[in-house]
Amino acid sequence: MKKSKGFWLFLVVSIVVYGLVQLLISTGVLNPFYSNTLIYIVINIILAVSLHLVIGITGQFSIGHAGFLAVGAYMAAICTKLHVPFPLALVVGGVVAALMGLIVGIPSLRLKGDYLAIATLGFGEIIRIVFVNIEYVGGAAGMQVSHLTNWTYAFVCLFITLLVIMNFTNSTHGRACIAIRENEIAADAMGINTTYYKVVAFAIGAFFAGIAGGLYSHNFYIIQPTNFGFLKSFDILIFVVLGGLGSLSGAVLAAILMTIVSTFLQSYPETRMVIYSIVLIVVMLYRPTGLMGTKEITSYFGKWSLGKGGRLHGK
Repeated sequence: MKKSKGFWLFLVVSIVVYGLVQLLISTGVLNPFYSNTLIYIVINIILAVSLHLVIGITGQFSIGHAGFLAVGAYMAAICTKLHVPFPLALVVGGVVAALMGLIVGIPSLRLKGDYLAIATLGFGEIIRIVFVNIEYVGGAAGMQVSHLTNWTYAFVCLFITLLVIMNFTNSTHGRACIAIRENEIAADAMGINTTYYKVVAFAIGAFFAGIAGGLYSHNFYIIQPTNFGFLKSFDILIFVVLGGLGSLSGAVLAAILMTIVSTFLQSYPETRMVIYSIVLIVVMLYRPTGLMGTKEITSYFGKWSLGKGGRLHGK
């Protein structure tokens, strides 16, 4: 995204939202429960947007995203345990997750469809089992982590994530990824290195999932391998599909709505998943393309419009 009017609008809105929420937290209007819920929403948005790049933009069906979340969470927790500054620990978690993305992506992204989904699901489960058997991080019992995540850290990470993903999508590389999503054979025939771009998108998505993992681990006092099972991957996948494949705004909106629904149904554990499932079924019945389809929320504002695939342009 170039430094156009759209960029400045995004920047101003971000500053206003951050300042307003920070004011509400500082004055005690938002109690710890609501501020923690906001941070959890931000973490889920980062996860949704990072997977949106892999599935919505590049068209690669991955269901092992919780594995990168786990890598980032544990690596950041280990770093802070060794007295590494929290911002640097987040970066380390993201970088290690990106490296894991490269290691998994290079061999597996030659696969397509169901085969790729099975490969990424297997990766996520391998990561979980590895952490179960490492005593240094507490094994199955979990690892105690300092509570370092706050609204400022969470929002800055979200802002950077959105900015990078939008810039990547609007770049030549992003258009190549969209071409792969639309027709991989045609993209390959046009000279696009499909494997290279799929691996790059996978690594970038893994990096930001690792950042989200660092925020996640330091938002709670203990993390356990059970927090990163395949059901967590499906939760992230639901954000992307429910919002609309190819819509960044849709992924953000779905992450916000589903996190709120899930959080406020915690008091009803017997009926929570039933209501959660009914919400999904109703939306899929009446909006099979997702909440936003392939549109972006800015397309409703006329002057600044994000077109299909995430391209920002002025009218």
